[in-house]
Amino acid sequence: MSTDNQQVSGNTLFGLFGPAFEYMVDATQRGVLLCDVMRQRSNQYRDHLAEKVPNVLDYKVELVMDGRTLERPVNYLLVRIIPPEGVEIDPTRRPFVVVDPRAGHGPGIGGFKADSEIGVAMKAGHACYFVGFMPDPMPGQTIEDIARAEATFLEKVIALHPQADGKPCVIGNCQAGWAVMLLAAIRPELFGPIIVAGAPLSYWAGVHGQNPMRYSGGLLGGSWLTALTSDMGGGKFDGGWLVQNFENQNPANTLWSKQYNVYSKVDTEAPRYLEFERWWGGHVNLNAEEIQFIVDELFVGNKLAAGRIEMSDGTAVDLRTIRSPIVVFCSKGDNITPPQQALDWILDLYDDVDEIRSFGQTIVYTVHETVGHLGIFVSGGVAKKEHNEFSSNIDLIDMLPPGLYEATFERKSGETTNPDLASGEWVMRCEQRTLDDIRAMGGNTPEDERRFATAARVSEINLSLYRAFLQPIVKAMVTPQVAEWLKRWHPVRMSYEMFTDANPFMPGLANAAKKVREQRRPVSGDNPLVAAQEKVSGEIVKALDGWRESQEKLSEKIFLAVYGSPVLQAAVGIDPAVARPRRPGKSPLHAELRAKRIAELKSQIAKGGLQECTIRGLVYVGMARGFVDERGVAALRRIRLTEEGARLTLAQFKAMAREQFFLLLLDPEATLAAIPKLLPADVAERRKGLAAIRNVLSAAGEISGEAAERLKTVTALFEADDAGFPRMERAKAS
Repeated sequence: MSTDNQQVSGNTLFGLFGPAFEYMVDATQRGVLLCDVMRQRSNQYRDHLAEKVPNVLDYKVELVMDGRTLERPVNYLLVRIIPPEGVEIDPTRRPFVVVDPRAGHGPGIGGFKADSEIGVAMKAGHACYFVGFMPDPMPGQTIEDIARAEATFLEKVIALHPQADGKPCVIGNCQAGWAVMLLAAIRPELFGPIIVAGAPLSYWAGVHGQNPMRYSGGLLGGSWLTALTSDMGGGKFDGGWLVQNFENQNPANTLWSKQYNVYSKVDTEAPRYLEFERWWGGHVNLNAEEIQFIVDELFVGNKLAAGRIEMSDGTAVDLRTIRSPIVVFCSKGDNITPPQQALDWILDLYDDVDEIRSFGQTIVYTVHETVGHLGIFVSGGVAKKEHNEFSSNIDLIDMLPPGLYEATFERKSGETTNPDLASGEWVMRCEQRTLDDIRAMGGNTPEDERRFATAARVSEINLSLYRAFLQPIVKAMVTPQVAEWLKRWHPVRMSYEMFTDANPFMPGLANAAKKVREQRRPVSGDNPLVAAQEKVSGEIVKALDGWRESQEKLSEKIFLAVYGSPVLQAAVGIDPAVARPRRPGKSPLHAELRAKRIAELKSQIAKGGLQECTIRGLVYVGMARGFVDERGVAALRRIRLTEEGARLTLAQFKAMAREQFFLLLLDPEATLAAIPKLLPADVAERRKGLAAIRNVLSAAGEISGEAAERLKTVTALFEADDAGFPRMERAKAS
């Protein structure tokens, strides 16, 4: 009897400690497996760097041009993406060129997954090219050399696609975005639509209490530290420092969440983690001249939107000279490039939408609510929606009249009108916006502008002092051997190096991990200690986030106080009476060319035929709607107003639509009044044009409101009676 009692007591005791024992076994096994994942990560890091051209592209490629063979050699390459099996490329569709950022990491993030930018573009039938780079720059390579090389690459792509209905669509991710915009400003003839994803263009912009990375330059005293870091690298800037800057923005993720996520799901999460770390750990270098240009001219100086960057031949980089549609893709969840930095360059350059139109520019933006910086160009969910819609509807964007638009997306449903005319799961619509819509997102006050201008002046002074007094000493002390030693011992690189098989403890770890996998005993989901583990993890994240937020608030207060000092501003020559010290000037030549263009346009009011009148009527009614829908463009593609041989190409339609749009802006009454005189006498032809207008407009839904009233006006102008085709007075009477 006592033996039975002892057994029951033992079972009860084991029952009390059973969950703890189960959790202890599982936690120990997960710890061993996590360490082994870190070992695999480190070995993968070394193998990746040993590759001839390290990249993380998920596609086979064919080398088209090697930038190292150019007159001014650069470490950039142009490759053609070989379409996967089952993907058909349409030779008449414009090619896509994806340019990856050289911001510390290696190339390939734009084609990292099947649902990436490259994947969705090829799925839409476009040939795809990729601009990547080698880990080390060529001696003496500059940002201007890279721009000239990329221009040569685009010339080659254009030559390879003579049948394409339009110039290449170029996608610039992150820092490649400003590089693409810079090139498009000096060589606008090479570009079709431009998509800049997560690209900083207005570096000072932001709102108080959010995304304080923009204060970093001022808090560090300017770009002298960049020069010091390059000198300590023997004339090269280690991309590991840029990666470190990214990681510093989210210490909770860097120090805890990223590794904890693998630890808590070690049986399933390792492959995804290792796939991403292959790119994250592929650090590359920049020449000292390159990184100094980026920091001085862009991040601290903010000279791109201000038009104060000049090429070596004296050409000024003015973003207003870009003639291709510009698509800006940004996110509120991006703490590297928040919407203000992605969009406020528009406020710097233009007073209103009419001024945007006067330069013939079309700007389309879309703001995601939550996705982070990297998710903008690598997230499968984002690619399936925004990137898929941009790729499928790039011709829609190219045909938009000049102005400012926001791209919106509505999921297809049973109530969607003409769903067969919309590609994919979403319907894309470009809605007209004003500069007030961008201002509503928040931005700098004039006082903030003066603070950043002061920080830029302080940076120039400190850099001059460093170059005069410290730089000669640093260069004399840093030998090639010292530079290599400092590179190897960089904290970011060491986090990879320490777990490689060169560590004598790692082979034993690999054997232990093998045995653990054979004897794996995962904990049950209802174990109370699992919930406790999650609770502890949440508290750690909360504590690290709290520390980050306190540091960010302190940084902002210091920056605002120091650079808001009237004494410091006066000392460096910032005039407190100047509200916007960085605004680009207005060109008298532009005003002269604009007046000449207006005169040329007015002379076209009484010229044209059925095609011009049909597009004129379509644009007139569409202007009342305030948006352009992809279904309308799809319907437009199906319409044939004339015989096959005379059908408009995309480029011809774009030019004609823009001309008619400007005519209606300049003199709507005269432009409409001319329609009856320009239409052919054939009643059937007139009705064909009118039917085309109705079909395109109705493709996006019911025609109502002012659009319906305008359609009545156009109908009166187009309709013929038994006596023949009516004049304007007769159309009004009817």
